[in-house]
Amino acid sequence: MELQQRVAVPMMLFLKARCLGESRGINFIDSTHIHVCHNRRIHNHKVFTGVAERGQCSLGWFYGFKLHLIINDQGEILSFYLTKGNVDDRNVKLMTSMTEQIFGKLFGDKGYVSKALAELLWGNGIQMITKPRKNMKDFNISQADRIMLRKRVLIECVNDELKNICKLQHTRHRSVNKFLMNTMGVLCAYHFFPKKPSLNIVFETNDKQLILAA
Repeated sequence: MELQQRVAVPMMLFLKARCLGESRGINFIDSTHIHVCHNRRIHNHKVFTGVAERGQCSLGWFYGFKLHLIINDQGEILSFYLTKGNVDDRNVKLMTSMTEQIFGKLFGDKGYVSKALAELLWGNGIQMITKPRKNMKDFNISQADRIMLRKRVLIECVNDELKNICKLQHTRHRSVNKFLMNTMGVLCAYHFFPKKPSLNIVFETNDKQLILAA
């Protein structure tokens, strides 16, 4: 516990330099909530006062943070961003920072539906593909992209492993620094998993054309 403060910076450098994968043209994006206490104890919580915020996810309201992730088809984490719980997934600054090393197609859920965001990413060489909401017309996307949208469960499996195997989420933190160290440790530990959730996709080159074989 005493040595954690000394290795914080080297650990972050190691995480950024050695524990992230490379984009292969097929990428998935999602965010997962990290609650730091039960909703009934928000008003009595002191450790993250002024740091954590209330947010809403598919499971309801929570108090804590969001971990935003982008992975490739092999289940490797390409980029991550930790924000307060009330930060929108479509935040321009957030998305610009996370997609700097990304190219190709980026598949997300309905929470990433935004014309302005899609145009911004398109200008950076990234095609954002999401499912339409109920009150929207169906998007004109190819059958292959529809299949890949159904494979978006891959990143949800990654979030599940981070929480249930690596213990990303718990309510025993006694300082913000220890919370950040735990988060970095979880991401580093996931990198060394011998088997990650992945898709059986092989990229082959034939007559200088890229063929996707699943």
